[in-house]
Amino acid sequence: MAWQAGGFSAAAASICLGFALLVQIGTNFANDYYDFVKGADTAARVGPTRAVAAGLVKPAAMRRAMWLTFGAAFLLGLGLIAWGGPWLIVIGLASIACGYAYTGGPYPLGYHGWGDVFVFLFFGLVAVGTTYFVQAGWPGPAVWLLGAGTGLLAANILVVNNYRDADTDAAAGKRTLVVRFGRGFARTQFAASWLLAFGVLPVAAWSLGSAWGLLLPGVLAPLAWSHGRRLAQSKTPGELIELLGDTGRLLALYALLAATGLWLTSR
Repeated sequence: MAWQAGGFSAAAASICLGFALLVQIGTNFANDYYDFVKGADTAARVGPTRAVAAGLVKPAAMRRAMWLTFGAAFLLGLGLIAWGGPWLIVIGLASIACGYAYTGGPYPLGYHGWGDVFVFLFFGLVAVGTTYFVQAGWPGPAVWLLGAGTGLLAANILVVNNYRDADTDAAAGKRTLVVRFGRGFARTQFAASWLLAFGVLPVAAWSLGSAWGLLLPGVLAPLAWSHGRRLAQSKTPGELIELLGDTGRLLALYALLAATGLWLTSR
């Protein structure tokens, strides 16, 4: 979208990518450490291996790795000041703070049912909007709409993860939305998220002046529908682990096809 607006900067985009990756890695380290400390990761866990819970990494080493990674993200993010000004420090610190606070701190967001909201905000609106801003200026409606679509599909990855872990999370006092409202609610949330993600596409296309190439990700709608059926019919943790990866791939394809549609429209 920044390229279409004539503002693409490979340097700024690369810094955004590096910052996002480091914050994601730091958040994963934090989750690994704090879920172990709080008792959410035990021998009964059915998801992918967690390093601390499996005894592969000592808790203190994981905690140090978390802070070093978040520190590296902050230092790298300072490079964006040249494009967006010093107020971006606030965005960077908020991103890091929420990565930490997802499972850490006095009020861990993931343990109180706020994980889905903050994934939507930071993986969608903040990530897309800020990356656009440092290249092409203040985002227009289409940027926010596609950011929302991206965030909704990112939140669906969390839905599948929490759907799988609902029983062990409940036992550990981790009150995710699935634990609070049940698996039926989670299936409805999952369906509503992908429906909205595809629903924003024609609105974004219209807002850009008939950039109908943005409808291209719509070809993925049958795949998203099949994911909803798989979630409802799942009976084993293995099925949900497989769906977790497929949900992430759907998000990647959505973004890739949206970018391709913009490129085709702008030719």
